[in-house]
Amino acid sequence: MKIAGKLRSRKMKRIELSVLKRDIDTVIEFLGRLALFHLSQDDSAQEEHNLDTDAYNEIQEKLDNLGRAASWLEISLPDEVEESSTYPGETETLLLSKVNSVISSLIKQENECRDERRKIDETLNEAKAFGKLNAAFSNLDQLSYLTLRVGRLDKRRQMELKDNLSEHALIIALDDKDSESSFGSGRILAAASRKGRFALDSELKKMDFVPIDIPDDFKGIPSELLNGLEDRLKHSDTELSDIERKRKLLGDEYGAVLKRLASSFLMAKMIVQLKSRLVSTENVFLLSGWVPKDKISFFVSELEKLTQGRIALRSYDPEELENIKAGREKVPVYMNHGNFVKGFENIVFTYGAPLYGTIDPTPFVAVSFCVLFGIMFGDLGQGMVLFLLGFLTGTKGPRFLSRFRKFSVPLKAVGVASMIMGILTGSFFTNEEILVGPVRTITGMLFGTPIDRILTIMPLAEMGGSVSRLFYFFGFTVSVGVLVNSAGLIVNIINQIVLKKYEKALFSKTGLAGLMLFWYALFIAIRFIIAMLNPETSAFSFTYIDAVGLAIPLFMIFFGSAMWRILCREKKIFNEGFMTFFMEGFVEILDTVSGLISNTVSFLRVGAFALSHAVLAYIVFRFSEQVSEIPVGTFFSILILVLGNVIIILLEGLIVTIQVVRLQYYEFFSKFFTETGVEFNPFRFKKLQK
Repeated sequence: MKIAGKLRSRKMKRIELSVLKRDIDTVIEFLGRLALFHLSQDDSAQEEHNLDTDAYNEIQEKLDNLGRAASWLEISLPDEVEESSTYPGETETLLLSKVNSVISSLIKQENECRDERRKIDETLNEAKAFGKLNAAFSNLDQLSYLTLRVGRLDKRRQMELKDNLSEHALIIALDDKDSESSFGSGRILAAASRKGRFALDSELKKMDFVPIDIPDDFKGIPSELLNGLEDRLKHSDTELSDIERKRKLLGDEYGAVLKRLASSFLMAKMIVQLKSRLVSTENVFLLSGWVPKDKISFFVSELEKLTQGRIALRSYDPEELENIKAGREKVPVYMNHGNFVKGFENIVFTYGAPLYGTIDPTPFVAVSFCVLFGIMFGDLGQGMVLFLLGFLTGTKGPRFLSRFRKFSVPLKAVGVASMIMGILTGSFFTNEEILVGPVRTITGMLFGTPIDRILTIMPLAEMGGSVSRLFYFFGFTVSVGVLVNSAGLIVNIINQIVLKKYEKALFSKTGLAGLMLFWYALFIAIRFIIAMLNPETSAFSFTYIDAVGLAIPLFMIFFGSAMWRILCREKKIFNEGFMTFFMEGFVEILDTVSGLISNTVSFLRVGAFALSHAVLAYIVFRFSEQVSEIPVGTFFSILILVLGNVIIILLEGLIVTIQVVRLQYYEFFSKFFTETGVEFNPFRFKKLQK
């Protein structure tokens, strides 16, 4: 019973929670962290019919502010809730406001500085261009960005004017400092942008500025104006550099804070969305979902501690629920696997989840996948590469390979399988000679007679008996196919009995009748092959017992539905008439026979791909061996070996993987995956999905 228990998913219980509104946020946060509560179809499938729009918009606004701040600081925010995050309260809101204020102020300062620099740069370029034209000074009013005023102003007020217009204009004294005293009026040139001309004129009017006429023949731009604009441009660049320095400091100071706040507000957003899908009254929220049976005690005790007993809870076995009995809802399937088998769960769940209570095919898939891959991809060196890739994509590998972590265990497993097959075939990175010595030593010790390689796949003339060995090898791959097909049929029979679908378990082509037909046909085929191989000692004959052995399962398949109706004492034996029944039965027989033959023969492709792998390896090795004899041949020989192995690992590895997956799906899963279940997917704070 203990072994059988491991071949089935964990037992589940339906839980219904009644939670007070004051506790709902805390409870949902707990459920998201625990990741053991699979929401029922009613709760998970509902639309956001009762969304708290104000709370949702407020949280979204905070997330938008965080996004803008992080983008300016060049920080990547998480798109999933981190384990250390907590539901945001007043402290997080105040912290966000403070951080956002500091960063927004600096962003505003940067934008203003960049805008000012752009204007100064445009003004300077236009002034320089006008100076090069040697045009009349009176034409300066034609400029797009520059406004100039020339006149007289009390020298004692010139400094005041510079201070008042420091941000808006450039004031240049035109008088020779040595020629006049520091009293009286002096000539000045005031330059501002076209946008700032009103502020300039207003300030000049206050200072009793007296414009003077410029002679029409006066040409050029005063050098003081150009120098002043260049100084202002340098000052703007200095300010921008200072802002960039502050941005880096803020990134270091607030980077972790922004990530933590983003994670917390993502959690809050998910909680608001989930609450909108739940049935609720004025004071109570109702949650329903599935929890593993062995976790119920822990689940209940933790909730009671969390809410200080302010929670009502009811639990049900699947058999007690009308939705389950009627098939309107399926119990989620939660597998209980070790690290090795767990690595192959994706292959199963990509096809579909098994129904709750039925046989879990994942352990068989894990073993058969490795066996089939190893047969088709046998090379000690190439297997070591796959194993190394599995190690590098594991938890101890480089961080940048963490996205491939789910492939770590399968890569290690198929790498070991390939290495074992490589030892049997004597292949090491396509080299067929390196392993000859060790293999001869081992086989001499074990069998008394040393041989170069344990398993020969390449049927070469110089290898005596290799053709017959190849024949046996293909027979072995077909035998593997027999095991896979038989396992699929047995799993289906057990599943149908568990689901109480006894007609399918007994009379269908994938039930007991199909298994009997398959095994007895194999028994006849084995006798025939033995007779062919040993004509002197044995002879094949098809007896009436063989006819009966084939006829009984065929009869069960043909008349299965009618026999079941008789057993169930149903009045109408032929539901849609005898002719329709006869045609359906005839087609079912043809489909059964052709299906069993094709499903078994299909595994010849395993031997074919193993042979193609060996041929490709042989070509690479022989080619590199021949090239080594020419001048500078060692370099080209090594290059051919490296490139050849890379191509084999990438190309053959991909092809072999596809073929193994195909064999699993079409020859194994198709026997019992007639209906799929629901994968256990507990509520957790993962990436938001609408």
